[in-house]
Amino acid sequence: MLFVGNQRGGGRDLALHLMKDDNERVEVHDIRGFSSNDLEAAFKESFAVSRATKCKQHLFSLSINPPPTENVSDKDFEDTIARAERTLGLSGQPRAIVFHEKQGRDGEVRRHAHAVYCRIKTDEMKAVQLSFTKDKLMKLSREIYLERDWRMPDGMLHKPDRDPRKFSLEQWQQAKRAGKDPEKLIGIFQDCWSVSDNAASFSHALDEHGYVLAKGRRGFVAVDHEGEVYAVSKWTKKRAKEVRQKLGEADKLPTVDQAHEKAATRVTDRLKEIQAEKDQEERLRLDRLVAAQDRQKQMQDTVKARILAKQHEKQVAESQAREDRLRKGFWGLLDRITGQRRRMLQENDLAAKLAQERDEKQRQGLQSRQSSARVQAQQKSQSIKEQFASVQNELQHDVKRLEPKDNEAQIRATQKRLAQNRNRRRERTRNRDGPSLER
Repeated sequence: MLFVGNQRGGGRDLALHLMKDDNERVEVHDIRGFSSNDLEAAFKESFAVSRATKCKQHLFSLSINPPPTENVSDKDFEDTIARAERTLGLSGQPRAIVFHEKQGRDGEVRRHAHAVYCRIKTDEMKAVQLSFTKDKLMKLSREIYLERDWRMPDGMLHKPDRDPRKFSLEQWQQAKRAGKDPEKLIGIFQDCWSVSDNAASFSHALDEHGYVLAKGRRGFVAVDHEGEVYAVSKWTKKRAKEVRQKLGEADKLPTVDQAHEKAATRVTDRLKEIQAEKDQEERLRLDRLVAAQDRQKQMQDTVKARILAKQHEKQVAESQAREDRLRKGFWGLLDRITGQRRRMLQENDLAAKLAQERDEKQRQGLQSRQSSARVQAQQKSQSIKEQFASVQNELQHDVKRLEPKDNEAQIRATQKRLAQNRNRRRERTRNRDGPSLER
């Protein structure tokens, strides 16, 4: 079932829309919790109750659309609506159900349903809080498609899991840290199963998630870039007989080792692309840093030259001021006789010394600040280089680890690792629910 839900007011307009004769047939199937059995009157009642609250969008309108190829009974619609109520927290709220039959573009008459709820809780006089309704309804829709084994629309698949050849460095690192979530894996396999009709389409769907369909010892398996093997029947939660009926024979599929090589090659190709992208990004960042350091040096030289010029200008002015304090002529002779000139010379020498110390302190402060700024720039540059080297080493290690091996010793090492993986999986399965049926 596909759900579309939204909060709204305008009960009269909604009632007219639901009852309009554009449809081949309109049936008011059920009205619950309202005093009136008339749709428009029921929505007016909801509006009247909402006036005692601050809620303006007092209705929640939900449309329920089954797949075009499926014939859904009234009971199935009612059960689906009840599940949606529980999911959204609308159980027990006043509700109206309307069935529509409408001719599609292909000329076929199809049936869908509308359920409209009053959001006001009359015992508390407040509206039901509806949050993340789209996500909740999408999850419920996926569950119903999987339960009924309907072909799932492509738009309902987990988009973040699609096309592994376009992962970023951050996504790759996060995936390595997090490992694989079993619940998420089951969802991926069930999605692929739901949108597939045969082995080719199932293989293509798995391929979009980074898995390669292969021939195992006991049937169909999927292999990832690490060489991990997943039994299709186990992860799709289908019986082996159902898998064979849908996918046919596995004889034409690659072996586990061939599938591993294909999956690994695809990932290593992307990792090499990331290496090239990061190398280009690093060169650009370093070029920008060098340019920034050049601008910093020019600015520091300009600031230093301006301060030195101001200091020289000030020194000349202060020296002239001190010289002007010494009187000339008769008064100068009198100052010599009385010792006043000697005292003034001493004061001038002290003032000149203090001015010199002041200017030196200013120059030292400027030099210290500029040196600190240069060190910070160099440290930033060094940090970027170290980060880049670390990322490139990590990528190089991953590429080397995942790249298909050519010589016999490396092939034997890979086969040994695959055997160890199989043994670990069997041991986990045996501990959990008995002997494994994989491969």
